[in-house]
Amino acid sequence: MLEQRIQQQFFESADLSYQSAEVLGRPIEDAVMALVGGLTSGGRVLAAGLGASASLAQLVVTELIGCFERERPGLAALALGTDGAALSALAALPAAGGFDKVLARQVETLGQPGDLLLLIDCVGDHPALLAAAAAAQGKDMTVIALTGRTGGALRAQLGETDVLVAVPYDRRVRVLEVHLLVLHCLCDAIDLQLLGEQDPV
Repeated sequence: MLEQRIQQQFFESADLSYQSAEVLGRPIEDAVMALVGGLTSGGRVLAAGLGASASLAQLVVTELIGCFERERPGLAALALGTDGAALSALAALPAAGGFDKVLARQVETLGQPGDLLLLIDCVGDHPALLAAAAAAQGKDMTVIALTGRTGGALRAQLGETDVLVAVPYDRRVRVLEVHLLVLHCLCDAIDLQLLGEQDPV
């Protein structure tokens, strides 16, 4: 009984990956072009997520600064919301507006025109992410949002030059799994654009 349940997890994940490949190919390509355009013009990637998605933000930043599967110069990237002490102090400041404004405050402080904000969330409704997106748009930054099925409130907030990559599913654990795959697709495609064709080692 337990073995069947475990196997079912694999089957569901594989099915969703297959379905997502058809739906997400174009949005992921749009995200890649925005990232490559920004990075090659001197921009940086500011990545943020909440909960488990924060770990994905740290992972993609590691793969941009370090490397993915091929050696290349580091790409400018920063994970927001990862310094617990600084966040606690910032959230306590009345001017910061509490936790929901902490990411936005970081974007306002660190972001520059031409930078990109990569937001990762299974739903796309959290006020902290919406505030961060608004702060980025106020600084002429491109927003790339990885979300679940509908894109949540982030969908309505995105502008013409922003990109939504919405995994067609509601269950959070499955969306997280596909978000990891999407991030790896982004890193692979960035390397392809910067370094040309080559089989990964």
